Amino acid sequence: MTKKKTALVVSAHAADFVWRAGGAIALHQQHGYEVTIACLSYGERGESAKLWKQEGMTLEKVKADRRKEAENAAKALDVHDIQFFDLGDYPLDLGPEARDKTVDLIRKVQPSFMMSHSMWDPYNTDHMNTTKFVLECRMIAQAWGHNPGEKVLGAPQLYLFEPHQTEQMGWKPDVFLDITDVWEKKKAAIECMQGQEHLWHFYTNVAENRGNHFRRNSGGQSGGRNAQFAEGFQSVFPRTVDEL
Repeated sequence: MTKKKTALVVSAHAADFVWRAGGAIALHQQHGYEVTIACLSYGERGESAKLWKQEGMTLEKVKADRRKEAENAAKALDVHDIQFFDLGDYPLDLGPEARDKTVDLIRKVQPSFMMSHSMWDPYNTDHMNTTKFVLECRMIAQAWGHNPGEKVLGAPQLYLFEPHQTEQMGWKPDVFLDITDVWEKKKAAIECMQGQEHLWHFYTNVAENRGNHFRRNSGGQSGGRNAQFAEGFQSVFPRTVDEL
């Protein structure tokens, strides 16, 4: 029996997975993976300025609008499953209940790999706190003594996706993923995020720049792949290989 291929993306806010890993999500879905996204919050307080500028806006309406945007984006990327934890934002409430829920999800999905934010982000502490939280939950999911009898987690790689102000974050990519074949899906997902329209061009530009980095690192003008769009990731753990 062929083992089911799965992946888990933990997104601090409802739009983060789109900007930073939308291409990876769509590409792996296309390759037969079942990709699950966990949005820890809707980004209703700190990442919804455009909505709050509308007269008569309420917290619940902002949440509803951001959820709908994220659901539409997930559909554009062919996501297997998206879940919303509604933990608030600025700051996220990453208490014991959230931890237990996340560990349960990790064990249920049994991901081949995981994705989350950079380790350091002084501009948005929700992001770096999410990654610390994800690492803790990954550790717990591996513990045989946590809810004995459940299937424990193996050792999935955790890939850190690109932060917004890369130079300030101590983030150093060691993986470039060609997303050219699924760029139109990512572009459609980006355009679902109406509440942050100011980022559409920015993340298109990031994907183009990473496409250039992919070309350069795959051989450049001496036979490199002509990737037009790419995403960069930093791996946390060593990768085990049989050949280079």
